Amino acid sequence: MLDMGFIHDIRKIIRMVPKKRQTLFFSATYSKEIKTLADTILHNPKLVEVARQNAAAENVDQSVFHVPKSRKCELLSHLIKEGDWNQVLVFTKTKHGANRLAKQLEKNGIMAAAIHGNKSQSARTLALAEFKAGKVRVLVATDIASRGLDIDRLPHVVNYEMPNIAEDYVHRIGRTGRAGSSGEAISLVMDDEVKLLRAIERLIKKTIQVNLIEGFSKPAKVPEDDEAAGVEAHRRRRSGGNRGSFRGGKPHVFKGNSGGEKRRRAPKR
Repeated sequence: MLDMGFIHDIRKIIRMVPKKRQTLFFSATYSKEIKTLADTILHNPKLVEVARQNAAAENVDQSVFHVPKSRKCELLSHLIKEGDWNQVLVFTKTKHGANRLAKQLEKNGIMAAAIHGNKSQSARTLALAEFKAGKVRVLVATDIASRGLDIDRLPHVVNYEMPNIAEDYVHRIGRTGRAGSSGEAISLVMDDEVKLLRAIERLIKKTIQVNLIEGFSKPAKVPEDDEAAGVEAHRRRRSGGNRGSFRGGKPHVFKGNSGGEKRRRAPKR
């Protein structure tokens, strides 16, 4: 309810109920924000934990694929088809991202549906029903829209985009591996999301296994020596010290001693 922006409504209700009361406070995670709220509305509460704080279920197999953003959908489609996944819940950060991914998967021949805050309740109910019935193979959801989802024996969860809040990762992958069943949680991580991954690993006190698939491995970074050479070349061009510099995207043509024309080879990029 807090994620959905109901904090002001909660405080209003608290002010209206009797001061002498019994209050039960439940949360899937126990972040600093949750603790602060609990300290505000509860009086000398007793804390009961059914699991270690911010711990992922032990029967959920977690793994990471490092992949460029431009190839995430391609890799996801590959995993679904090659693994013959019939039911997978995929998380995105935004509503537009959820819609876009669902359409891309449909183009790749994978039945998919999106649920988010802009969808009507009837549309979300229909999408969830078709997902549970096996008519839809992939359900793409935002964090807020996924609240309260109860999918029996969900085998796969994919973090298509890493959450900004580490606790949300625990909440996401908690959709699988329920009631003693096993589950798989896969994260597709691009370079800009590595910091988010590290924050998650610190929270769950575990290094998540990195998997590789031939043809989808992350491109190697440019060596420092090459970067330095590139900076120096750029400096020379700016200072006019390199007469063979690029103009308008085309290599400069200059005259050789023999009078014939020579074309300068474009530097490798």
